[in-house]
Amino acid sequence: MTTTSNSASLLFRACCIALTVTAMTFAIRAGILSQLSADFGLSDGQLGWVNSMAFLGFPVAMMIGGGLYNKFGAKKLLITAFICHLLGLILTITAVNFWGLIISTFFIGFANGAVEAGCNPLITQLYKDNKTTMLNRFHVWFPGGIVIGAIISKLMTDAGLSWQLQIAVMLIPTAVYGFMVFKQQFPQVHQDLSASTMSNIKAMTQPLFIFMLVCMTLTTTTELGTQQWIDRILSASGASPMLIMAMITGVMAVGRYFAGPIIHRFNPVGVLLASAVISTAGIYCLSIATGSAVYFSALLFAVGVTYFWPTMIGFIAEYIPNTGALGLSIMGGAGMFAVSLWNPIIGQWIDGARSAALLKTNNVVDAELLAGQSVLSNLTVFPMILIVAFALLYLSMKKRGFEK
Repeated sequence: MTTTSNSASLLFRACCIALTVTAMTFAIRAGILSQLSADFGLSDGQLGWVNSMAFLGFPVAMMIGGGLYNKFGAKKLLITAFICHLLGLILTITAVNFWGLIISTFFIGFANGAVEAGCNPLITQLYKDNKTTMLNRFHVWFPGGIVIGAIISKLMTDAGLSWQLQIAVMLIPTAVYGFMVFKQQFPQVHQDLSASTMSNIKAMTQPLFIFMLVCMTLTTTTELGTQQWIDRILSASGASPMLIMAMITGVMAVGRYFAGPIIHRFNPVGVLLASAVISTAGIYCLSIATGSAVYFSALLFAVGVTYFWPTMIGFIAEYIPNTGALGLSIMGGAGMFAVSLWNPIIGQWIDGARSAALLKTNNVVDAELLAGQSVLSNLTVFPMILIVAFALLYLSMKKRGFEK
């Protein structure tokens, strides 16, 4: 089947709504961490394990979905995402203990990964001559969905509404994208399944792909490892954590929508290098800021992380296209898997830094502030490593003339 312009547009919209749901799960979960801690009696270390299930389910789905994409196509992967979103959200609402949260969050993470595994290669297939730009426009809806989720979470929390109702809100856009997926026809994928998958695997053995895979673990942790803990890290900073998240992701959404001219002007590698430099400055400023200065620091951080995820995916699609859908899924999966590993560690950093701060001061608010600043200082290391990595990549690619 050939995909008409109108059909491609409808499929793109369905993908964007599915990604919005994915983003809302991140934002609302970040917004209800304090409520979960109180209702279930969880430490930050335990909250880290709950968070990690979303980031673990994501790469599992992406790796499975990437391997099966050539055989099953995007539609079946998105149907799987729809079913797992429904199941995960309902199980979260009805959870009664720590293990209930663990299991339900894994299903949500699996659904989120299935969305990426299906949508990324679908979009590169629909827009073969404009891959990186359209991937950036698709990924507008990750920060866009976080803005929506953050505002919903803040308004509902301020209104005294339960965390269960906040989770239930996400069932609405889930039903919308599920209906669109079932209704639409999808383009066919590569017919020579065995040759295609084997060529994907062979292409992934290239040193450049492996290098980018390692960098992906750092870019994703820089972005999501910081944002997922924003409520706990900035709760005593004198700024509203959920407003900060909404501002960060609002900037990201606008930046990604207008990514085309920037990508074409500076090329993907130049954009990644600049992003690493600005991200480092942003997280460092957050680690020392209080009050209104937190908003400026968060703005700097937002500019830094805006192009990380879609440009990393776009780089693989542009420069190592033979990795195919599997390569795109492995890239995204590696990033999320890294965050799943770091989440419990970040939670333990918060617990440890808080305990150390309480030994120095009897003021709980001051202890929370010092703990948050300490964790942010630790997180600065990730983008600092990326500055070196992307500088080396830039020099190498410039020498080769940035050829595709």
